Amino acid sequence: MEQKSWLRVAILISLLLYLVAEEVLSKCILFTAELKFAHKDNLPVYNHTIAMTLVEYASAVYLKDLTGLATWTCSRCGDLTEGFEMIELIVDVEHCLQGFVGVAKDLNAIVIAFRGSASIMNWIEDLYWKQLDLKYPGMPDAMVHHGFYSSYHETTVRTGVLHAVKRAKELYGDINIMVTGHSMGGAMAAFCALDLAVIIMNPFFS
Repeated sequence: MEQKSWLRVAILISLLLYLVAEEVLSKCILFTAELKFAHKDNLPVYNHTIAMTLVEYASAVYLKDLTGLATWTCSRCGDLTEGFEMIELIVDVEHCLQGFVGVAKDLNAIVIAFRGSASIMNWIEDLYWKQLDLKYPGMPDAMVHHGFYSSYHETTVRTGVLHAVKRAKELYGDINIMVTGHSMGGAMAAFCALDLAVIIMNPFFS
């Protein structure tokens, strides 16, 4: 009789443990599914058309036809970039740098493009690889390529970009910003994107 009682207790405990485990497991699965869902939602999704469009902007910025670029009638100012509105064409003659800021209405975004190395002066900057401390909030130990950093931060390029972005935001509101470039222009694009991410959070930038 005593053995039967113990057997019943053991079966009851086993059932309770099974039910508790099933409940916990179902919650874990649900929680994991929610995490995966949220994670997928927050991931940037590669879009081949947008990528190719940005490549065309990065190609167009190399052109020497400044009038064609300013009016967006140049030989590379069509196809996926048709309808682009130039806000500012930035040319730093002293440092042989070129870029532009404008609005792509089909992307509903401000597009910033930087030209890559196009002169001996640019190649010298490319070779100036000595690391430089990056003074940005929350990045105490970050170091960057001196030449690329200087090309964006210590020329008229940065001022021109910030001025143009501010104008574009005044005209079109709080739309996305896409930054592109090839070679040295790609490095400058990275510095520009970081710069804008920090500055635009500043309440005085509007």
